[in-house]
This record gives sequence, structure tokens and C-alpha cells, in this order.
Amino acid sequence: MNLKILLPSKQLFLLFLYILVFFFSVTKTNAQCAGKDNSITVCDIPNPSSKSINLFNLLGAHTNGGIWKDNLKSGGLNLFTGILNAQVIRSSGVYTYTYTIDNVSGCKDSATISVTIGAYSGITSPNVSVCSDNLNFNLFHAFDGNYLNPQSGGKWIDNNNTNALTGNLLNAEIAGVGSYSFTYTVPAIGTCPAQSSNTYVTIYPAPNPGIAANLLLCNTDNLALYSNLNLKDKLTGEDPNGTWAESSTNELSSRFDSIVDVQHIYNTFGAGVYNFSYSVLPTNPICDIKTSVVSIIIEELLDFTGANFVINSDICENEIGTATYKAVLNQGTKKIPNGSYYVTYEIAGISSTVTNTSVADFSNGVLVFDINRIYFPQVDNYTVSIKKVVKTGSFGACNNIIGTISDVLHVYPLPRINNATLAIDPVCKGFGATVKISGDTNLTDGNYSVVYDLSGSNSAVAQRTVCAVTNGFGSFIIPANLIPKVGDCKILNTNITNLTTGCTNTSNLSKAFVIKPLPEVPNLTLDIKDVCQNQPISVVLAGLGTLTNVTLNYNLTGSNSGTNQTVTIAVDKGNANFTIPAVFLANAGITSFVINDLIDNANGCGAMISNGTKSFTINPNPNVPIVSNLNFCKNENKTVANLLPNGSKFQWFDSLTSTTILGNSTLLASKNYYVKEVNATTGCESGRAVVNVTLNEVQPPILIQDGQNFCGLDKPTLQSLTANTLTNGTITWFDAAANGAKLPSTELLKEGYTYYGFDFSNTTNCYSNVLAVTVSLTNCILPNKLFIPDGFSPNGDTVNETFKIPNIEFLFPDYSLEIYNRYGNLMYTGNKNKPNWDGKNSDSKIAIDGFAPNGIYFYIINYNKDNKSPEQGRLYLNR
Repeated sequence: MNLKILLPSKQLFLLFLYILVFFFSVTKTNAQCAGKDNSITVCDIPNPSSKSINLFNLLGAHTNGGIWKDNLKSGGLNLFTGILNAQVIRSSGVYTYTYTIDNVSGCKDSATISVTIGAYSGITSPNVSVCSDNLNFNLFHAFDGNYLNPQSGGKWIDNNNTNALTGNLLNAEIAGVGSYSFTYTVPAIGTCPAQSSNTYVTIYPAPNPGIAANLLLCNTDNLALYSNLNLKDKLTGEDPNGTWAESSTNELSSRFDSIVDVQHIYNTFGAGVYNFSYSVLPTNPICDIKTSVVSIIIEELLDFTGANFVINSDICENEIGTATYKAVLNQGTKKIPNGSYYVTYEIAGISSTVTNTSVADFSNGVLVFDINRIYFPQVDNYTVSIKKVVKTGSFGACNNIIGTISDVLHVYPLPRINNATLAIDPVCKGFGATVKISGDTNLTDGNYSVVYDLSGSNSAVAQRTVCAVTNGFGSFIIPANLIPKVGDCKILNTNITNLTTGCTNTSNLSKAFVIKPLPEVPNLTLDIKDVCQNQPISVVLAGLGTLTNVTLNYNLTGSNSGTNQTVTIAVDKGNANFTIPAVFLANAGITSFVINDLIDNANGCGAMISNGTKSFTINPNPNVPIVSNLNFCKNENKTVANLLPNGSKFQWFDSLTSTTILGNSTLLASKNYYVKEVNATTGCESGRAVVNVTLNEVQPPILIQDGQNFCGLDKPTLQSLTANTLTNGTITWFDAAANGAKLPSTELLKEGYTYYGFDFSNTTNCYSNVLAVTVSLTNCILPNKLFIPDGFSPNGDTVNETFKIPNIEFLFPDYSLEIYNRYGNLMYTGNKNKPNWDGKNSDSKIAIDGFAPNGIYFYIINYNKDNKSPEQGRLYLNR
């Protein structure tokens, strides 16, 4: 039921004033027991009165004892007192609060108060500072904390269009250093206007310590290259004037020093991580000190040369499901530091290859890790190889030396032979039986322990022997003492064990076989004649009874030996013979022939031999003559008598098979000759030795066309004559065809003189036939003009004593010279045999003491060659 209360106009006026004080706008409703629905608008949020709005007063008349509900969970209502604090409501908007009476004094009712919360944008601080490295600065931090916090739900506006604002978050790095303004606006609602607040943000530059690049080195690198390392070179984009610091190496002499010696660091401290920090102070305290760290990382090379690796352990296939495997890696010649390591290994089988990595510890040079049995799922040979070993935490500076580190894990099969084929040939009494296994088995090469039983004519239980298997075929022998009785017998294999792997399996493989009786030859006799060495020997046997065909196995002992020689012989009426090959009878002396076995080829069994030995003599053959090849000159006409060796016991042949002995006077040719030695007493002879006879022939030298003609002006020698011959050897010149004196190659050639040349072979030491050459020294080219002296002085001082025309005798061999005095009297005549005028009037009939006086004389030269005209001139004689 709603109760309507009428108030005097004065009371209504007072109530209106009360509402204005709190800036309330009230709408009246009909009174009920829970009060009336009502509404109120609060625009002045910072006003202290907005902290204590009594919603009971807005209900009007109501029944106490009800319960308030904050319908939109504004958080501003005290549900017990009904007091609303508008300042704790974080967003502007319309909120409802319901007061409910539930059966109080028989009343059930509810009333709702609607409260409109106006916009409030807060009070900003006058100056806000931000560091440029702040990527998410919250602009709400720009409000003055001494005032009421602004409401949420408003919108920030970037007044400078920096594109650095996302919601209320400012990316100072994008905005950049500078001052910027931002406005926060909470929108109007109802009758409450919108509210805005401006903030001013100054962005200060953050210090930049640069981007650090670490130096990663292996101890095997050339660290001396970094003995003067400037740490600044490992920074990019850093601010200058920063300071350096370190923790342990004492390389830096001051906080401004940036030079370090990496070689010294390693020599002093060894491998490790050495950090050097570069710090830059900010220009404004809003920014923090920034630091970059340059790390020098030096790692030790791990060398596994000589390392030993074992996988424990091999198994049989029936253990596949329960086996455990441990891999043990022992360091090699170089020590491996203790610690944790990543070990990468590869498992290669027939069907697949798997790579895996385990983490394990090296302790005192040994690393052990487990390998899951799932990697060894079947019978196979698995090669487990270590591919990589790296210490945990390593930066990978070194390429560790691994080499080849591997082991083979074997998962062995159980030996299976139940489907195999057994073969046992019939065996003679007194001999062991060979059992052959082949066919459908899985037996690998090696030795196997076989357990078997015997039944039939012979019996035995649980006999153990070793069976050798190669390429799927195996065999073992049943000893003769286990099968002494003739008849049918049977073998049953009950178990087989691989002696290499230890894997064992049961078997039920069986085979029947026969033991045969032996033949007998009690009347056997032998006859062997003496022979020469290397001749075949005939063996005659008698007393072989009813045998028709036998195989004989024998040995030779004494001067000659041969073991287990076998021959098959046909037997006729108890007699047989065969020849021992000469190859077994190379040595002279007494040799014994011993029968090991005589087998009846009808059943393959051997007879019992009691008298199967015979000795005989082999007379020695002379040794093959010692010879050497012979060389003769063809013109020496050598005969067989010149061959070596010679004598009555030596016989010479012209072929290896010839039977005609060559006489001593037989003229030799270039070919092979054969000689043997014959023992006159025994008639034994040696083998033939071959001698190669070579008859060397040297072709005589050949004179080239006109090779005998020279120009005397060139002063030709015998070497010049040699150059004009064709020769296959070395030509030698003599002054006679036979028994002449050898002439030196430097001797000057003489006009009209005959020389005798022979080719000589330094290889065979043989001379050729003679080449005779008569030399001419007149083969000269005519000059344009001879040199004719214009005077001489025959005064006895040995200088210019005669008048001579140089070389005229070579150029014009038939020339003549006439010298006249001024009166036309002939004083001298000359030619090649009389070329020099000594100043005497030897050819004049007018003589003054026989000497021509000083003065001018005239000459005439008759060339007598090639129609050259005579030449006249004058000369002066001055004594």
C-alpha cells in the first residue's frame, strides 16, 4: 500500500533547498512499505557531499529491516547503512540500487533508486617526466595523487599526433624526446556535462649503452690476434663517455680503460666466460643508468682421439624384451673435464638409422648413459656411433674432435636347425662318420656345440662335439670308436649352441647312415726300379686278389717327399701299375714309397696294409751348366768352339728339343744355342741351358754428297769431315785402311790427302768397314775482290818479308803470278806451289847480286777460273 504524505509549502521549500545543496534532482513516486522508487543525478563528483548520499532519505517513508542490493556492482553503496559514496564509483553512468522488504511486519516490497554519476576527468600534475625507453607509460600516472582519481571509461587524445598513444599507454620511444600534450575526456551523461583534463609530458632521452656483441673463441683459435682488443669495438650505437667495469680479470686499469688482452686472460684464468660491462649515466634522473655487457667466451676444445666406446652388452634374441643397455665412453689420450655433457649418438641397423641425444656426466674420464632397448627391437648388428659430445652450457665455439667412436651391439639369433638337411655318407668300419648340415638354417659362420644320440647297430647318449659352420654349411665327425659295428645306425641332434654368442636352442633333427666292412689284401707286393733324377718312376703292384679298381694314397719319404698323393688304378688279375710323377722325384738319393691307404672303389673302403713300403734310388743329374749370353763382332767369324762352357761332357744344340749335336767348327749365327752336361757313368744328364749369341755388325759411315769438298779458308779439321758423314756410331779416322795411326779430330785437313774412317759402337765395341775420303780444299766462294798487298820489305826483320796474296791458292787453285820490273823484265813467276816472292830476281836473267833493288814493280795475276780476266797492278819493294 502506498502512503501519500502532504507537506506544507514551507516544508516542501526546505526539502527542495536540501536537495539543491547536494545537487540532487528527485522524482517522487507513490509511497509503499519499502519506500518509493526515486532517482538522483550527481554531477559534482569532487564535492565532499557526494561521499555520503543517504539513499534511505530518497525512499521516503519505508519500513526498516530491509536489505539493499547494488544491482550493477558499482561498489559505492554501503549495503548496511544505505550511504552511497559517489567518489568510489570508477565510471560515470546510471546505477540502480534496490531496497527490499521481505516479510517484515507482514510486508513484502521493494523500491529502486536510480543514481546518475556525472563525468569526472581528474586533476593532472603540472609536469610529467618520462624516459624515452618507456614503451608503455600509463598516462593516468600523470594525475595528481593528492586529488580524487579520475573516472575510467574516458578517452585520451594525442594533441600532437605522435602516433605513440594506444589507449592510455604512451610509447615514449616512438614519440621521441620532447614535450607533448594529451587530453583525457570523460563524456557527458544526462544533464552532467563532459569533463576534460590536460596533461603535459616531457620525454627525456634514455642513456644508450649500445648493443653488445659477444666474442666467442675456442682455445685453439689464434688468441694472439686479440691481445689488444678494444671492447668498444664490440658495441654498436653506444653513447660516448660511458664507463667500463669487470668482475675478475683485472684487465682494465681504470673505468675509462677499454683495452683487454684475451691471450693473457686465457693464459691466466683458462677457459670461461668473462664479462665486461659498459654503463652510461642518464641526462635526467627520470631515466635509469643503462648497461651493456660484452662477454668474452673462451671454450676448451674437447679431443676424443683414442677414446674407447663400449655398449654393454650383446644378447640372444630371447632376451630382447628384458635387456638393459649401458653405453660407456672412456676418454682417449686427452683428458676430458668432469661435468655434464650432451652426447649425440647414432644407432644404425640393417633396416633403419636412429639419432638420439642423452645428457650424462663425465667423471674421472668415464661417461656412462643408458640406451633404451626399444632401439634394438630385433636380431641385428647395431652400430652405435658417437657423433657429437658437447658440454652442457657450451656456446659451440669449438668443433670438438670426435673421430670414429663406435661399437657394435649384437642381438644374436637362437640357432635353428630343425628344418635343416643332414647328410652322412656311408662310412667304412674303423673310420669316423662326417655329418653335414645344410639347407634351411639360420646358422652364421662359426663354431657350434652339438649334442646328439646314436641308435641302431651302435648306440650312445648325449655325445657333445663342435660343428664348424661356413657359408651356411656345417660339419662334425662321429668318432670311429662310437661306431665300431657294421650295419645301419641313426643320429639324433638334441641341442645346438653357438659358441661365439652363447645362444642355445633345442633340436630334433635326425639322420640314418651305414657302416661298411673293409676289404683285405694280405699278399700285396711292390716293385720299383732305380732311375735318374726327374724321370718318372713306375710302381708295380701284385697280390691284389679279387679287387678290380682301387684308389691308392701314398707318401714319399727320404731324399724326396710327398704327402697324401692319390692315384686311381685299374686291377687285372690281382696286378696293377702306375707312374709317380717326376715332379715329386727332383732330389737324388734313396726314396721310400709308403702306401697309406688302398681303397676298394667298389665300396669306398680301404684295405688293411701290412707290407706297403718299397725303397729305390734316384741317381743325380748333373747341374744345368752355368752360362751367360755372348756377343761377337760379325766379321770375327766365331764358331761353336768359341761357346762356353766347352769340353767332352758338354753337348751343344741349336734348339731346346734338337737331338743333333753341333760340331765345334759350326759357324755361329745370331740366335739361341742350348747346352747340357752328360754323366758318362750313369747316363744321367742335366737340363739344357740357353745361351743367346749376338753377332754385332756396325754399318760403315756414309759420306754425304760432295762431303769431301771444303774451303781451305775455313781451316777445316777431321771433325769437319765427320760432320759430312752419316753414322750410327762414333766415327774414328786413320791415315791408312789397315794398321794405320788414329788421327785426332782437331787435325787440319790437307789438300788431296786421303783419310780412312771407321764407325765404332761403344755398345758392342765393334768397328765398321772402312770409308776412304780424299779431301779437296778448293770449294770456296769467289770474293768480289782479293786483298793484294801494295808492297813489302824483305830486310830480314821477319816482318813483311815476302809478297804474298792471302788465300789465293784456295780461291783460285790454278792461278799464276808474274812480276816485272819497270823495264818489262820478268823477275818472278808463282803459283799455289810457289806462292811467296822473297824479293829475289829468281826468274830474271838480269841479276844484281840476286836481289831485286828497291823500287816499283808490276804484277800480272792469271786466275784461270770461271773466265775471270787477268789482273794487273804494281807494288813497292823497300829493303
